[in-house]
Amino acid sequence: MLYEVFDILSLTKHERFSKHDRQAFDLVLETAEGIAKKFLRPFLKDGDRNPPQLLEGKVKVRPALHDYYHEFCRCGLLASTFDEESGGIQLPATVYAAADFIIGNGHNGFEMITSLSRGAAKLLDTFGSELVKETYLKKILAGEWAATMCLTEPHAGSALSNITTAAYPKEDGTFLIKGQKIFISGGDHDITENIVHLVLARISGAPPGVKGISLFAVPKKRVSPRDRILIDNDVRPLGLYHKMGQRSTPTMHLDFGGNADCIGHLVGSANTGLIGMFQMMNSFRLGVGLAGSYIATAAYYASLEYAHERQQGQRAGKKDLLEGQTSIINHPDVRRMLFLQKAIAEGTLSLIMQCNKYSDLESVSADDERERYRDLLELLTPVAKTYGAEMGTVSVNNGLQVLGGYGYTEDFILEQLARDIRVMSLYEGTTGIQSQALLARQIPAHDRKAFYLWIGEVKTVIVEAEAHKSLLFYSRWLDSEIKSLEETTGHMLAQKDVDPEIFLMDANLYMEFFGLVCIAWQWLKQGIFATSRLDKGDVGTDGTFYRSKLETMKFFFHYELRKTRGLQERLQDNTTLTIAGERELLI
Repeated sequence: MLYEVFDILSLTKHERFSKHDRQAFDLVLETAEGIAKKFLRPFLKDGDRNPPQLLEGKVKVRPALHDYYHEFCRCGLLASTFDEESGGIQLPATVYAAADFIIGNGHNGFEMITSLSRGAAKLLDTFGSELVKETYLKKILAGEWAATMCLTEPHAGSALSNITTAAYPKEDGTFLIKGQKIFISGGDHDITENIVHLVLARISGAPPGVKGISLFAVPKKRVSPRDRILIDNDVRPLGLYHKMGQRSTPTMHLDFGGNADCIGHLVGSANTGLIGMFQMMNSFRLGVGLAGSYIATAAYYASLEYAHERQQGQRAGKKDLLEGQTSIINHPDVRRMLFLQKAIAEGTLSLIMQCNKYSDLESVSADDERERYRDLLELLTPVAKTYGAEMGTVSVNNGLQVLGGYGYTEDFILEQLARDIRVMSLYEGTTGIQSQALLARQIPAHDRKAFYLWIGEVKTVIVEAEAHKSLLFYSRWLDSEIKSLEETTGHMLAQKDVDPEIFLMDANLYMEFFGLVCIAWQWLKQGIFATSRLDKGDVGTDGTFYRSKLETMKFFFHYELRKTRGLQERLQDNTTLTIAGERELLI
């Protein structure tokens, strides 16, 4: 995926990445694999069975999480994508995503803690003043302090315009913070001596709505100006949520400034907090999509192994009892479920890598080219997040189905993975929110500029595929899907100014349509490289790998992409059944 499909070495011709080569990239992946083998995989079940504890106002997590966090930071992975002057090695985001895939596949709960710190550090590096960077960023990148983001409030949920956490300016330029935040992943723990919370709050006198929201760095403990030691900063854990999955990581209800002694630093300009926070949220959205892939992949290999080992029944039409039972992998329905798992997991991974490649190209481009990659990335981010989260769950559920009743027991890992992945469609904005953002904001922006840029990207792959006779059927198929999506998009946008509620009522279905076409694009892209290698005849023992890629591509087209026809018909059907009326019919 890195070296063939996404030609990651082409990035090294740019000055930012010029010090890297394949050996350096492989070393990063080997480092991630070493961490996964020693610090992650052995503790996946333990973290679930022994969740964090809130004792006497302090949260205790498993010692294994301490070990992982400090090793991840010590080996430089946390800071790896940052500039050299900040302590990083300017690693491409695409390579980091591959390493993160390995880490998350080993332990999806532990991975969340390092991702939070990395995302917060990126935000501080982009928007923080020199004082903020000196105070917080260096400590986070060194692994001495951890970090979180704090958006949601008990009364507001996803409606950020309604937040009431307040910030009161002090004479020294800092702010007194007062309010509560809920569902804060990693909100309190004993892994590091301090935790830096990135908190959305409203400065007293700020305008209402999102235009009056600011962003603050609020540490759990602050440095005393007198003797330079850490002292309490009036941040209190009010409760620890008992979750369905990802139980190894603490999710908190936090109180800021209950004793009117919580100090924070403004990050960026006043009343522009959402600009910085959305940078962090968008990076996390790609991370959530990636999580859908790496959890689904873990489930796929567990169910694949079981399907090879489990002997049950005989193949249809073969009823000679003397032949003995067959492995269930030989039953067509089991094979269908395994292909579906593989198609979703590896298709999602490809789309996430595509997004990260755009991010890398944006970082080394200028002017129109830079804007082009930024537009593509912003368009595809909600799609990558949603497809990975929603279809990753479908993938894991099919893995559990392969195991039958055993999948529902704690003896196999599938039941835990099914619980762990379920939250992904809720993280960083629910599927409904992502879908409305895609249809109402990303698609129509600047006369559908990003949408048509993306179509150009897909058509480039279609043309490349047409050079291979064996892929001509699939390239033409994808081309027809693009035309259907264009037609459907035009139909829906025509409703935008007529009735906004009708326009958005089936945004989720539009997202599903868009996601299917995106994954087909990625599978055709993989199919081109698999076909090229097989045609050259130099694949050796890797032949099965490439043939498997082609079979999975075909499966996705014939089994999944066909769903677009029904979606298109519904999206162009003007019957309104979900719009609230005068009478309540949901009884």
